[in-house]
Amino acid sequence: MRRAAFSFYKWLGFIIAAIVAIVSVILGAIEDVPMQYILFYALAIFALILWGWHHCSVSWIYRDDKIAVSNTLSRNQPDTDVRQAEDDVEVSYLRALITNNKGGFIALLILIGGFIAFAFAIDGFFEWRTFISALVFVALLILAFLLNKYAKTNKSVFIGLTVLIGLFIVGSILVEGFLSILNIKSMLVFAAFLGLACIGQTLVVLLAGLDLSIPFVIGSANIGLMYMFTLGVPPWIAFIAIIAIGAGIGFINGFLSFRLQGQALILTLGMGFAVSGGTQILTSIGTAFGGNVFGVVPPWLSNIASINGAIFGVRFPPVILIWVAASIILIVGLRTTTWGRNLYALGGSRTSAARLSISERFYWVGAYTISGAVSAFTGALLLGWSGGGFIGVGDQYLFMTLAAVVVGGTSLLGGWGGYGFTVIGVLVLQVLTSFLVGIGLQFEGQQFVFGLLILPMVALYARSAHIRTQI
Repeated sequence: MRRAAFSFYKWLGFIIAAIVAIVSVILGAIEDVPMQYILFYALAIFALILWGWHHCSVSWIYRDDKIAVSNTLSRNQPDTDVRQAEDDVEVSYLRALITNNKGGFIALLILIGGFIAFAFAIDGFFEWRTFISALVFVALLILAFLLNKYAKTNKSVFIGLTVLIGLFIVGSILVEGFLSILNIKSMLVFAAFLGLACIGQTLVVLLAGLDLSIPFVIGSANIGLMYMFTLGVPPWIAFIAIIAIGAGIGFINGFLSFRLQGQALILTLGMGFAVSGGTQILTSIGTAFGGNVFGVVPPWLSNIASINGAIFGVRFPPVILIWVAASIILIVGLRTTTWGRNLYALGGSRTSAARLSISERFYWVGAYTISGAVSAFTGALLLGWSGGGFIGVGDQYLFMTLAAVVVGGTSLLGGWGGYGFTVIGVLVLQVLTSFLVGIGLQFEGQQFVFGLLILPMVALYARSAHIRTQI
């Protein structure tokens, strides 16, 4: 990083710290906080951001690059000419930045123009909350854009976390009660359901496959479990049986899609329709209803999935802990075990994996079997949350599981990513959903925003070296 670049980043950090401090003063004044506390916290925030920016962002990069440049110049020129040579190669960093990134700055101007247009077109749009939210969002986009080239690995994590932080800040400013304990618990519970449903999708995608039967298995398990309860089957036996049936469906998906290479998408979709239709036929025999089954849900199942659930007397939804435990096991397993390494190897190159004697059929069928079992498990937990069986309870997961995997940064071509990436994608989608609901956006509008989010994410990740190599 040259001297002009370092100066630019240094002043950028100063400006960001000043803006955040000013915003804290404004918010403190609005909330009638005593002035001495406002000034103290504003100065502390300013100093902390400035210190962190300088020591964690650019100083070490500048130091290493300056030494490298000086050593290179000193080998070719006398010592007295080194400083002059450095000055000669310096150009306006801001001008070079704009010239080399015209597309990004054009997009920024479009965002600003859109904000101005909405301010004039919508009554009440231009208020301090909206303005501060727009500043925060644009500042985070600029920051991510400027520092993205220094994130040598796991750029998807960097981008995803930036989007997540931005959404959380904007939501806390614009939506009343966004930071309340109830809303945070609600977001985590729904994120847990989505995260569990994404386990199978992530494993399948790592092998360059897709499982479109997930939402149908979720819905079928939901009404199938309730149907078994109404027949008098002991709850624990019914619960285990539903998971086993889901695993069996996943096994069939994996076996058939392996035999019919390249047809996983259509095959799993067809299997999903068959399972869903068959379940509705079975559960509607002797009744006047199809697709809905009502009965009594066991208290332990309701407690696991409820927002007001408790564990060991502590009011904390157990389903969140289940998701956290499953996430840790899966992340560690994928990165440290032979099974996980073989899964990545097979997704990266089937030819190389075959030469290492890795059984493609074993891992392919195994991934789909896990997907079916976890999907049925998710549908069973959703029964505890809703209290009644509904075949359409999994419909939203057809899109959401794929969206979480893509937003997280796992390659749809296989061999790159992991469940840790998917967790970030799940949190981004859930915080975004809560924000959109908070501002009153309908389901159709939410789908539109999700689509707009996925397009740039795919464009960014497709430029990564590992994706280009695979293509």
